Amino acid sequence: MNLSVPTADALRAALSGLLDGLPPKQAAQAVDRLIANYRGDTPTDAPVLRDRSDVAAYAAYRMPATFEAVRSALAGLADALPDWAPASHVDVGGGTGAATWAVDATWEGPRETTVLDWAEPALALGRELAGASGSDVLRGAVWRKAVIGSGSALPEADLVTVSYVLGELTEEGREAVVAEAAARAGTVVVIEPGTPDGYLRIRAARDRLIAAGLRIAAPCPHDGTCPIAVGEDWCHFSARVSRSSLHRRIKGGTLAYEDEKFSYVAATRLPAAPAAARITRRPQIRKGLVLLDLCGPESEGLTRATVTKRHGALYKAARDAEWGDSWPPEDAD
Repeated sequence: MNLSVPTADALRAALSGLLDGLPPKQAAQAVDRLIANYRGDTPTDAPVLRDRSDVAAYAAYRMPATFEAVRSALAGLADALPDWAPASHVDVGGGTGAATWAVDATWEGPRETTVLDWAEPALALGRELAGASGSDVLRGAVWRKAVIGSGSALPEADLVTVSYVLGELTEEGREAVVAEAAARAGTVVVIEPGTPDGYLRIRAARDRLIAAGLRIAAPCPHDGTCPIAVGEDWCHFSARVSRSSLHRRIKGGTLAYEDEKFSYVAATRLPAAPAAARITRRPQIRKGLVLLDLCGPESEGLTRATVTKRHGALYKAARDAEWGDSWPPEDAD
């Protein structure tokens, strides 16, 4: 059962009073520094969130977008494992817990949840927000300080998420995190920003997960070599984020929404049914036809499909299809 709408509403409500009492200038400075870290390509190998003002600004600025990106990635995993739900979840580098909220939006509990992060202020605020969630799973989560990327053992879990973390680590730290996740979890989901560098980190994580014996569940239709030529393009997707008044204020925006670009890989030891093909760009709707850019079986690679009115129900499905969807839909004859 997908619970994403009420969970998203609960997250917005929990965030609503977060910046009360924080001077606007201080919040703006924290956001500017966080943007620089988020978009940068130099690993810090240290917590990005230093104090309560950093954490509050981060949660207001990034948490809604991270939640939607992770939720979208988990939807791809859930499609490949339709009869499965994790009974335990470990969120590595989880910060204020956006990924735990996304897991709660995707699968019903009960579920044991552990959030690991190296920033005590982030863990404290994450625990506070979870307490206001109304979810038994989130309220019961364990928030634990840990040095991310040190190679220390993770708790065993059905699901491990690593979201927006690898860019903060050295290459050795990234390898350690992915290797430990693969060793301790039945299913691993890694999410990074939808930039060329973020895609390269996902591509490397994908290779490591396959080498560790996991099979790709999403978004790729196969476990073979990625057909994208490095330096020419990158695999990424988009999630629509509704902006609350707080979100618009902290980001200085006027639109009621934004689109969060992200790259991800989901791998599992369970029997999975990956998509036959994945829509890799926003569908182009023309008069009487729809153009779909697809990543298909390893033997086909990247292709473009032209779906016209002559295809009947498939044409209607193509007009309704979205970037990141599997193709063809099961219910289109």
